[in-house]
Amino acid sequence: MLLLGAIAVGLVFGLVTGGHIGNLARIRFRWPWLILVALGIREALIVTPLSRIDGAQYLYAVALAGIVAWTIWHVGRIRGIWLVSIGAALNLLVVAANGAHMPVAPESAGPLARHGGTIGEYTIMGSGTNLNFLGDWIRLYPFPQAYSPGDVMIAIGLAVVTFLAVRNPNPYSEMTPP
Repeated sequence: MLLLGAIAVGLVFGLVTGGHIGNLARIRFRWPWLILVALGIREALIVTPLSRIDGAQYLYAVALAGIVAWTIWHVGRIRGIWLVSIGAALNLLVVAANGAHMPVAPESAGPLARHGGTIGEYTIMGSGTNLNFLGDWIRLYPFPQAYSPGDVMIAIGLAVVTFLAVRNPNPYSEMTPP
């Protein structure tokens, strides 16, 4: 939900400052199926019972690695995508440091506490987890769940990418004046 909100903010600000929604259609991605598959796997593991399957958290880590690789590959093509790369890399770092699990602050853990502290790619943050400051602990109103610094960076990056794309889709030219 945070990511969709970020895209909406970028879109609105891009339009308000003189951009055109049609500019989004002019962006040309390399291997768009790769990012769609990686995002699809990531979301499927987050919102479906697939996350309860042993080993699913490793698929989540691979999907994160795919997102990092794809966004880095597009740094010269899509302005602002480097912010998304940094956010995804932060998430991959904390997940890799915790055996393919994202630590979640205990006060935001909800169902994790009822299931022994780990469900799929999530685990309750504590003394046994690493890089807790990169885990899910940030609460952003009106969204009910906790987010990681990487998630927040990804959201900022998506807002910037969308804004710049709506304003001017060509990554190699200056922005058009309002």
